[in-house]
Amino acid sequence: MTTPPRPEPSRPGLARAGSPAAPGESSHLRLTPPRYHQGRGAFPLARKIVLSYSGGLDTSVAIRWLAEHYDAEVVTLTADLGQERDVAAIGERAKRIGAVAAEVVDARDMFVRYFVYPALQAGALYEGIYPLATALARPLIAYLLVEAAHKHGADTVAHGCTGKGNDQVRFDLAVTTLDPALKVVAPIREWSMTRDQEIIYAQERGIPIPVTSAKPYSVDANLWGRSIEAGVLEDPGQEPPEDVYEWTRAIDGAPAEPATARIGFESGIPVSLDGERMDGVSLVHRLNTLAGLHGVGRIDHVENRLVGIKSREIYEAPAGVVLFQAHAALETLTLTRDAARFKQAVAAEYADLVYNGKWFSALHQDLMAFVQSNQRHVTGEVTLKLHRGSCRVVGRTSPVSLYSHSLATYDTGDAFDHSAAVGFIRLFGLGTVQQARIQSLGLTGELPRLPE
Repeated sequence: MTTPPRPEPSRPGLARAGSPAAPGESSHLRLTPPRYHQGRGAFPLARKIVLSYSGGLDTSVAIRWLAEHYDAEVVTLTADLGQERDVAAIGERAKRIGAVAAEVVDARDMFVRYFVYPALQAGALYEGIYPLATALARPLIAYLLVEAAHKHGADTVAHGCTGKGNDQVRFDLAVTTLDPALKVVAPIREWSMTRDQEIIYAQERGIPIPVTSAKPYSVDANLWGRSIEAGVLEDPGQEPPEDVYEWTRAIDGAPAEPATARIGFESGIPVSLDGERMDGVSLVHRLNTLAGLHGVGRIDHVENRLVGIKSREIYEAPAGVVLFQAHAALETLTLTRDAARFKQAVAAEYADLVYNGKWFSALHQDLMAFVQSNQRHVTGEVTLKLHRGSCRVVGRTSPVSLYSHSLATYDTGDAFDHSAAVGFIRLFGLGTVQQARIQSLGLTGELPRLPE
């Protein structure tokens, strides 16, 4: 089992100055409208392009391809969101391939603070199961792309998404929402190369690539989770092979003895683990390691993509699975029944919004305003037991808990007014009884038939 990404101190010169807008806040980033002239074939020439660069095959080929077909200088932007890669080395590789500059941004704290934790507060699980690790990363990367475009005077940004997935929508929509003057290009949507042809293209031009044609899966990872697809996983009836997983142990390889985790929350935000206060990046990393060791965090899901197809996805999200379960347990103590039920509808809408790439929308601002108010009393601690793939809540406490032992107990000390129940039932059921007397029993005088 590979240990999930470990947080590192910010590297001087790589940390981004300032902070992005709070989740959902509109941005006032603007650029002078770009100027284009016709270039080779159907490709308009661009002065400078900022490319979202992961260091993989597609975006490595894209550096040279963009320079050749758009006759532009290419700047790369690599965001460190906790993925298991040496981002500094990725930046150096980009310059060796031909980038005129390589921006590397330590965005882990921004990612957790402004994207992951607000989604956790909202209870946002797409289709009730996916913690949205990849979907949450895209608006932040898009934000950084626009920022880099302004810094370098670029008129175009580019990403490595295909024309078949959700990420292209997320990138295109986020960038054009933040700055409508920027042009967005996606080389993979434009070129006609297969993966093998990309490798040949790279080899012919001396482009260093860290892959071969034998790579079995497509993987995207950040601190909040790992997404795996393609290869044998495209058969939803076949059990995923064990080599798909890197962060979580198989059940038969997990420790025989369970572990416990005590998570502290303030206003719906995790702030401590086992009594130790820590920042979000450290807390998520430590939970990834602990829960993954005990086989917690595997998700096998056939999801409905935005583009209209169903896709079988494997996710590893040890910290996400634990934190969502703990957060929901604390809400049972601190939210009223009506608030909790309405929150479920908001959670589903919020998850759809994030999945569909509408982070920088007015609706997101509206939903987050409700979430922030809804979460103001979600404070306390939740204890969970982790054991061979299972995660169970075994205790929860809150200084503002709505649970009252004296009202709930049937033993000595019962303070509930039992005599009030008769009148309550009479009033609560008045409408139902009245309807039955007049419209049901009153018409025939017989009991209604049971459904067959």
